[in-house]
Amino acid sequence: MAAVFPANQVIVVGGGLAGMSAANTVVELGGRSLLLDKSSFCGGNSTKATSGINGAGTKTQKTKSIPDNAEIFIADTLKGGAKKPELAKVLCANSAADVDWLVDKFDLDLSLVARLGGHSQPRTHRGKERFPGMTITYALIQMLEKVAEKTNRARIITKAEVFKLVQSGRAVVGCEYRKAGKVVKEFGPMVLASGGFGADFGSDSLLATYRPDLLHLPTTNGEHCTGDAIKMGEAIGAATIDLEWVQVHPTGLVKPDDPDAKVKFLAAEALRGVGGLVLDANGQRFCNELGRRDYVTGEMWKNKPPFRLCLNRAAADEIIWHAKHYTGRGVMKFYPTGEDLAKDMGVPIQTLIDTHQKHFEAAKKQEKDPDGGPLPAYPSGKTWDEPSGKTGSGKKFFHNIIDGSKVASEPFYVAIITPVIHYCMGGLECTVDAECIDKTGKAIPGLYVAGEAAGGIHGNNRLGGNSLLDCVVFGRVAGKAACKFTFGKDEKFKPCPIPSELKELTK
Repeated sequence: MAAVFPANQVIVVGGGLAGMSAANTVVELGGRSLLLDKSSFCGGNSTKATSGINGAGTKTQKTKSIPDNAEIFIADTLKGGAKKPELAKVLCANSAADVDWLVDKFDLDLSLVARLGGHSQPRTHRGKERFPGMTITYALIQMLEKVAEKTNRARIITKAEVFKLVQSGRAVVGCEYRKAGKVVKEFGPMVLASGGFGADFGSDSLLATYRPDLLHLPTTNGEHCTGDAIKMGEAIGAATIDLEWVQVHPTGLVKPDDPDAKVKFLAAEALRGVGGLVLDANGQRFCNELGRRDYVTGEMWKNKPPFRLCLNRAAADEIIWHAKHYTGRGVMKFYPTGEDLAKDMGVPIQTLIDTHQKHFEAAKKQEKDPDGGPLPAYPSGKTWDEPSGKTGSGKKFFHNIIDGSKVASEPFYVAIITPVIHYCMGGLECTVDAECIDKTGKAIPGLYVAGEAAGGIHGNNRLGGNSLLDCVVFGRVAGKAACKFTFGKDEKFKPCPIPSELKELTK
């Protein structure tokens, strides 16, 4: 195909982590990349990701003697909602190498590991400061910007709205985009990585078509998330999958002085991973805080709001950068004592004491007799924890617990939370090589997809920490596949020598 049109570049649409992973991979393999983003700056939703990136069998895990591997991770991902084992296998089997790629090639700190909801091992990696989505995505943006500045191997064009795919026969050979009132054409195979449709609220939007019941909810998505890749793919006959599966995240942060804001900050899942408890309006627990996102949201619908996410001192200390950041943004509040918290909630302090004491006692029983509890646990086994156990998805893992006697004088960081539109599991259907397919199941030559624009990878529920991983794994898979397509047989059309290191190109 490379001999049919002048494909001396791979065109990537979207400057979030999936697009940046694809573009950097293309450069790494000796290709040229052109990255187009309709916003005025790159980063997308990836920079908002707060919990971390999953990896099974990483160097970080090995230094901490965490007994994890791809097989355990695949099992968790399938149990968590994924329906296509072949795609889950790519996601999980590539996870260790791709997390290590971030650390080794981009000098990233991913030295902390947490266990999030639905995971049977601690495998969600983050650094000591700032949000991991921000640090990871910016590192890849900065690398590509430096390559673009020093060489002709990369270009980045912002405020460029891609609206049409150009074809030659069945093959996609380029695109048209608008910038500053002009239409520009570029040629090359396409990697679509422009995100989901979690802010597509119009009357003819994808949300209105597939999930009109969610239109009233707030969202964590930036206004750029209008499903552009999906709509362009559909226009040329690309197949879609799972568009009805839109993840509602349980912990959108409510700003007390602007409670009805349509776009909300997200409370990192790691806040629950370190031991945060979810309480109803009466100060009672009602769910397994480490359950799947769809499960926690479902339990919230059954109980009385406002809901609060409460971190005791030990839990907050473990994730203090996040707690202070949210407090500074006005979406979390520090209470010097449990007494202060009870007063603000309008509940007796004894209620909070009892809630924590029951949780503490369940944790101690679980430690002593992990399989002897009377209630079913998630993902398997038994639990002693009654509030979660009676929902059928009991809590097995307890972290930073405190007994009730400490509550009255214990400092807390607390946020009011509400369910929010967060992530679109559906998108363009793809192969294990990130190739888009048509409605007959055949790959469309020259068209690839990665990140939230891709569908079928997570099934009906995505596990926390798998979105950043999905971006890196399938961004790199798409970049490699597009290079193979562009370079032709025996890499006859490869435009540049392979660099020894990406860093070498920035000097």
